[in-house]
Amino acid sequence: MALGDQIKSFLKKQFIDVIQWTDQEDGVLAYRYPMQDMEIQNGAQLTVRESQAAMFVNEGRCADIFSPGLYTLNTRTLPLLTNLQNWDKMFASPFKSDVFYFSTKQQIAQRWGTSQPVTIRDKDFGAIRLRGFGVYSWHIDNPKLFLTKVSGFGEVYRVGEVEPQLRQTIVGRMSDAFAESQIPFLDMAANLVEVGDRIKASITPVFAELGIAIDQFVVENLSLPEELQKFLDTRVGMNMIGNMQQYTQFQAANSLPIAAANEGGGLAGLGVGLGAGVGLGQVFSQAMNPQAQQPPQAPPPAAPQAVPPVVPVAPVAAAAPDTKFCSECGQKIPRASKFCPECGKPQQ
Repeated sequence: MALGDQIKSFLKKQFIDVIQWTDQEDGVLAYRYPMQDMEIQNGAQLTVRESQAAMFVNEGRCADIFSPGLYTLNTRTLPLLTNLQNWDKMFASPFKSDVFYFSTKQQIAQRWGTSQPVTIRDKDFGAIRLRGFGVYSWHIDNPKLFLTKVSGFGEVYRVGEVEPQLRQTIVGRMSDAFAESQIPFLDMAANLVEVGDRIKASITPVFAELGIAIDQFVVENLSLPEELQKFLDTRVGMNMIGNMQQYTQFQAANSLPIAAANEGGGLAGLGVGLGAGVGLGQVFSQAMNPQAQQPPQAPPPAAPQAVPPVVPVAPVAAAAPDTKFCSECGQKIPRASKFCPECGKPQQ
């Protein structure tokens, strides 16, 4: 290079006296301080504000890291950079280095959720598919790991670029966390805090490998897919019924006012309703108690009794039938009934 070009290149350079990151935009995690055609003066001031960290990088190799504070840059405050630059004495001329700033504040209200149900093994129901969602927060804890494994050496790196990977990590660790917790699904709703703590403990080492610390993890809801929820509701309903015989008696008692309100039903309709209720109760009782399904022992034959003599009776004219069959359920009902006491269907 000609002497004139060297002079122009030297005059074109700017010498930095103060290094700071003032425009801390929301969502920015890493920011590369602009160093094109600029060199850092010996004794320059480095400002690192609260919720920030700064790191010097020499030719792609991480060097000194600074926490919040005000620093004067020299060989004493830059020991790693001094070693990389092979400075054996106090340098007096400007030097070239990349400076990266990192935002260490908490990234709060980050959402997580399962796009597809996660299959877990439950000790009550066996293998079930589970959905869940909630919120979590985190911050950059190790700038060197975060730079080398996540953000790279670009100009700006934002939250939106790393969030998908973090969410997938959470969902991928959910199955292991549930398996280790040994908490039945029916008890999870009352132990969401404990479930969240176990998931947090499972993902903490994975986040740490990226230079990220997990601050809070909250499980807002756990649920089953709709088809599985119906089976669960049926089982819970059966458990709530408890004693099937008592439940049938309760239902029969509740049907008394309804049977009495049916016009023309009278005692005949009431008897039909009670008979059907008792029969239904016997069916359910036998289903819940297999021993009850065994046929009862036949009683011993009764001793023969004398047959009384047949007395001739005068013929009686046949009475007109006073019953009919319901057009809906086929149950025999009084002919005068306007509604079937069994199914409630209006009659002609």
